[in-house]
Amino acid sequence: MITVIDGGLSTALAELGADTSSSWWTADALRTSPHVLEAAHRSFVVAGARVVTSASYQCPSHEHDALRASTAIARRAAGDDARVAASIGPFGAWLADGSEYNGAYDVSLEVVRSRHTERIRVLLDTDVDLFAVETQPRADEAEMIAEILVDHGAPPAWFSFGCRDGSTTYGGDDVGSAVRRVAEYPNLVAVGVNCASPDVVDSVVATLAPLGLPVIAYPNHGRVWDASTRSWMGEAFDLADESRLRRWAMAGVTMVGGCCGVGPTELARLARVCAALD
Repeated sequence: MITVIDGGLSTALAELGADTSSSWWTADALRTSPHVLEAAHRSFVVAGARVVTSASYQCPSHEHDALRASTAIARRAAGDDARVAASIGPFGAWLADGSEYNGAYDVSLEVVRSRHTERIRVLLDTDVDLFAVETQPRADEAEMIAEILVDHGAPPAWFSFGCRDGSTTYGGDDVGSAVRRVAEYPNLVAVGVNCASPDVVDSVVATLAPLGLPVIAYPNHGRVWDASTRSWMGEAFDLADESRLRRWAMAGVTMVGGCCGVGPTELARLARVCAALD
């Protein structure tokens, strides 16, 4: 059985008129329009998502009140219909300079560890069901986050990498090796890929299938993000492709959803196809 998670929160917010152009991205709604954020989360639940992901992805680690609000708002929207996953993005997401797509940070790993630890401590003290460690460009950073989570009780978590092709993460690591570095996490929900085109995700899923682990796959709409213009380039794909989803399921995919550019309407189609596969 495939669990459907939500789609691109930025897309749902934009459809409701929210401005996500600040360095906080979707997290800006935590301080400017929490009611719109709740409606965006709820739109995915209505569309069929059974996991909603908090707006903590790009929220600065020292903004403790905003981090707590990210869970509370997602929890209200989820109600009894969905679980809440606290989003843990890469260090580059906070920089808002595109480095989440290459993993090139001009700081020490100790700085990266400190920021992740602070945010995880705050989120652990909220009403989350699991953690979404997502869009990770680097194997060492993902492994570091896993270690921090273990140090704090190893809550349920998935680990998802951003990949530029079927074998390489955005930071240049071998995706199979990156996954193996987090595969022994004690409370592992899934490993996989997000924020890449469906074709790239297709290839990553095939790469990971021999590992025999539960896989999560949530592609973007297939277009490419241009950090210099802060816009998407290229043509979009239809994610609700039955043959593709069936192939993913056979390869061990247990959780699917959408990332950037995938709104509630697209997710509803995806959810209907997934339901038909069961």
